[in-house]
Amino acid sequence: MQRKWWTLLAVSVATFMLLLDITVVNVALPSIRQDLGASFTDLQWVVDAYALTLAALVLPAGSLADRLGRRRLFAAGLAVFSAASLLCALAPDPTLLSLARALQGVGGAVLFAVSLALVAQEFPAGRQRGTAMGLYGATIGMAVAIGPLVGGALTDGLGWRSIFSLNLPVGVAALAVTRLKLAESRDPNATGVDWAGAATFSGALFLLVLALVRGNAEGWGSRLIVSLLAGSTVLLVAFIGIERRVSQPMLPLGLFKLPSFTGVQLAAFAVSGSLLAMFLYLTLYLQNYLGYAPLAAGLRYLPITLLAFLVGPIAGALLSRVPARALLSVGLGMTGVGLLLMSGVQAGSEWTSLLGGFLVAGAGVGLLNPVIANLAVSVVPNQHSGMAAGINDTFRQVGIAVGIAAWGAILVGRGADKVAELLAGTPTASGARPRELIEAASSGNLDQALATVAPPARQLIANAAGQGFLTGLNAVLTLAALLSFAGAVLTLWLVRGHEIQRQPMEPEGELESDALPEAAEA
Repeated sequence: MQRKWWTLLAVSVATFMLLLDITVVNVALPSIRQDLGASFTDLQWVVDAYALTLAALVLPAGSLADRLGRRRLFAAGLAVFSAASLLCALAPDPTLLSLARALQGVGGAVLFAVSLALVAQEFPAGRQRGTAMGLYGATIGMAVAIGPLVGGALTDGLGWRSIFSLNLPVGVAALAVTRLKLAESRDPNATGVDWAGAATFSGALFLLVLALVRGNAEGWGSRLIVSLLAGSTVLLVAFIGIERRVSQPMLPLGLFKLPSFTGVQLAAFAVSGSLLAMFLYLTLYLQNYLGYAPLAAGLRYLPITLLAFLVGPIAGALLSRVPARALLSVGLGMTGVGLLLMSGVQAGSEWTSLLGGFLVAGAGVGLLNPVIANLAVSVVPNQHSGMAAGINDTFRQVGIAVGIAAWGAILVGRGADKVAELLAGTPTASGARPRELIEAASSGNLDQALATVAPPARQLIANAAGQGFLTGLNAVLTLAALLSFAGAVLTLWLVRGHEIQRQPMEPEGELESDALPEAAEA
C-alpha cells in the first residue's frame, strides 16, 4: 500500500479515537454523575476540561510540529492521549477525572493540529485531496455514528470506566502505524513557539468559561464574575497585541485578510458552538428527563449520526463540483433548521419529537465536516498547513468549550426563572433554590434534592423543576439554531472560490504573516 494511504489510515484512526471518546463520554455522563456523585457543574467540566486544553494548545502544537517534525509530534500526541485515557479510567472523583480529561486535551491538541497537515502533505490540492478529505469526513461520521452505541453498550455492560480503556488498544495500533509507515515533514523556516501568545490566549479562554459556568451561582453582577470577565477581556487584548508584534506569532493576524480563511473559521466555530455543544444537554434530556439507559439513549442518536456518516463521502465528492461556500452555507443552514425542529419539547413529549431535527441536522453536519477539513488547509501555502489546521481546530474547540458553558448558563438561568414563576408565593421560589432545582433536574439529582421536602409538596416542586428544565432546553436549542444561521450567512458572504488552492502552491520560503493572504491568492 502506498505511503499516502498509510498516512490517511493513521490520521483517520487517531481522529476516530478522539471523536469516539467525545461521543461516548456524552452518553456516559449520567452514569459518571451517579458513580462519582458529580454535580451539574462537574459534568460541564468533564467535557470542557478537554475542550479547553485542546483549544489552548492546538496552535502551539501546530507550531511545534512545523519545527520539530509532524510525524514525531503526532506520535507523542498518541502516547499522551492514550496514557491520559488510562488515568480517566482510574479517576476516583470528579476533580481528578476532569484533570485527566485536561491531559487528554493536551494529547488531542497535538493530534488535531497535525492530522490535516499530514494528509495535506501526501495528497495534492484538488481532486485527490478532496477524495482524501471525503474519506476523512467519513471517518468522522463513523465515529459519531457508533460512538453513542459503543458508549451506551460499554457503560451498561462494563461501566463508564471502560469507555476510556477502549482508547488504549486503538492508540497503540495507531502509534505502530505512525512509527513504521509515515514520512517526516517540517517547515524549514519554522522558528520558536509563541509561548506568550499561548499563555494569554489560554488564560483568556479559561477565565471566560469559568465566568460562564459560575455566573448563575455567584450572580452575574458579583465582583467575582465581573473580575473574571474583565480579566478575560484584558488577556484577549494582550494576546492580540502580542500577535501583532512578535516575529513568529501563534496566530498570524494577516491570515484573516483572506475572507475565505475567516469564513472557514467561523463555520467551524458555528457548528461546534451550536449542535456539537448541545449534545451534552440533549443527552441529559434523554437520560435524566426521559429516563433512558445509556444504550437506549445511544440508539436514539442513530438517525443523526448515521446521516452524518452517509453524507460525508458525498460532500467530499462534491468539493470539486460545487462552490465551497454553497456547501458550507447549506450545511450550516440545515444544522440550524434541525436545532429549531428539536426545540419545543413539552412535558408529554417522547424522544420522537427530536427525530425530525436529528435527521436534518445530521445531514447538515455530514455536509460540513469534509468541506471544513479541506478548506482549512487549502486557503494557505502548503508549508503553513500545520498552523492552518491548528487554527481551525482551535476555533472548533473554542466553539465547544464556550458553547457548553454559555448554553448551560442560559439553560439554568431561564429554567430557574420558570421555576420561580411556577412556585411563586412559596419558600422554594426564593433565593438560590430555583437554580439548585434546575441543576438537580439537569444532572439527575432531583430525587436527592427533594428528599428534605414535605411529601405533599414534593410532586408540585418536581413538576416545576421538570418544566423549568424543558424551558431552558428549548431556549438554548433556539439560540444554538440562530448561531448556525449566522454562520451560514457569514460563510456565504466570506468564502471565495479563487482563494482556494486548486494546484500546488509556490515553493516554500519564509512568509511574513501579512504576506500570507497575498501568497494564497497568487
